[in-house]
Amino acid sequence: MSPRPPADRPWWTVAAREISVKLRDRSFLLSTAVTVLLVAASIAASALFGGRAAEHVVATAGPEAAPVTARAAQALADEGDDTLTVHGTGSADAARAAVAAESADAALLLGLDGWTMVGRDGVDPGLARVLEQAVADATLAANARAAGTTAAELTAGAEVRTELLTGGPDRGPVRLAMGLVFALLFYLAAIVFGMAIANSVLEEKQNRVVEILAAAVPIRQVLYGKVLGNCLLAFGQIGLYAVVGLVGVNVAGLAGDVGWVLAASGWFLAFFVAGFAAQASVWAVLGSLASRPEDLQTSTGPIMTVLVGALFVGLYAEGAWLTAASFVPVVSSVAMPVRMLGGDVAWWQPALSLAVTLGTAWVLLRAGERVYQRAVFQGGRSLSWREAARLEQ
Repeated sequence: MSPRPPADRPWWTVAAREISVKLRDRSFLLSTAVTVLLVAASIAASALFGGRAAEHVVATAGPEAAPVTARAAQALADEGDDTLTVHGTGSADAARAAVAAESADAALLLGLDGWTMVGRDGVDPGLARVLEQAVADATLAANARAAGTTAAELTAGAEVRTELLTGGPDRGPVRLAMGLVFALLFYLAAIVFGMAIANSVLEEKQNRVVEILAAAVPIRQVLYGKVLGNCLLAFGQIGLYAVVGLVGVNVAGLAGDVGWVLAASGWFLAFFVAGFAAQASVWAVLGSLASRPEDLQTSTGPIMTVLVGALFVGLYAEGAWLTAASFVPVVSSVAMPVRMLGGDVAWWQPALSLAVTLGTAWVLLRAGERVYQRAVFQGGRSLSWREAARLEQ
């Protein structure tokens, strides 16, 4: 069966027009390109600075520090690619001078009252940690020998084992970062494309273009086309960012570290489309109720409150609050993917939440259709939802 001509699908004609207009908008293309570059740059920076090996130089003033620095060097080698080089000097003053001249990162000195670690304006936390542990191990071994025993016997039973119930490493920092990414992407895209819908409707209303469109196609088809066109644009933009991010982490060799977020990211794309569709018709109605751009600044308050709420949920909600928010339409577009980053969500929960959001989107589209058809032809003054609903079609 051959596809129907565009005339039989006026909503698609409107959607194609929305997409073509946006794709010729220089500001839209520029902002998209800049965001893509920022995503690529952030991944490159993470790979460059996160994987760079540090070369530490420690100044010493006597042979007593040799076994300690050897332990510290071995600890750094066991943990990663960091290295430790010993810079021997003839005295404690010379070691301090080496640190002051920045030819050494730190000095490790043994005095009558114990060990001292000297830094210029600070000591690298990783270096300080291994030096302190090496001093503690060397001192324990020396004291054990003096007592006629061994360090292993003295510390027997003092080990603490770590047991992870989920069987994986600590993903807290990455979860926080990805939650921030999800929340900001949804918030910014919803505002950008939502305001684009409202401004497009208002412009057509002011220029009376909508009356020309209404003479050719049913006015509700115009609404459907605007919602569909902007949903496709928003999904395409977020999908582009996701592709750039996935390619970047694979090229940078970081896929093994963040591969576990792919499932949550996939659900985020689905929830993003559903959540944006749920509010798209509301943005269109807000444009039809306004009579000038200034009216949008006051009428968008409620929907902006919802978007800010979704942003804060993604950033701060935890426990029962996050669970409850993951089933609230629009807010769930951020809350449910953030929950899924924890990996402890049954499959039916995101499926149910997505179904609720899609159902809400359909209800809002049908309700917004009635108000839109009445308000979009009313010029001269702004209308409230109640006033528009009472107008005769």
